[in-house]
Amino acid sequence: MSENRHPRPAHPARRILPRAALALSGWVALAATALPAGSPLRWAPVLLFVCFGPGLALLYPQPGQLRPGARIEAAALAAPVGLSLAVIAATSLFLVKGFSGTAFLVSLAAFTTLASAFPGLPLPAATRGAVERSRVTPVRRR
Repeated sequence: MSENRHPRPAHPARRILPRAALALSGWVALAATALPAGSPLRWAPVLLFVCFGPGLALLYPQPGQLRPGARIEAAALAAPVGLSLAVIAATSLFLVKGFSGTAFLVSLAAFTTLASAFPGLPLPAATRGAVERSRVTPVRRR
């Protein structure tokens, strides 16, 4: 057997499907606003998208394979990052006197679609922690 084997890259569909789902999530939330008011089928996709869509688009997919702790960290950061981007979008629309639910969702959906086309932002704390812990040797005191 050859020693020069290269690890096979992940199947392209495994990388494209999460990105496509993130890119479409905002547009699905926008389409859900056409349903009757008060329906859970209307507000649930919008709420989930506004809370998690933009954050997940920025944090996922990561360029390399992440350890389980890093995946949890990225998932935990998705909501605060997504809500922060939603606040920035809403404030910007209010400042230009152009806020509406449709304009808000369109701006977030466009941002999410664009961000999902790129790799996720690196999580240095998550990847660095795994390397540093394995290299640390205990200090012996005399």
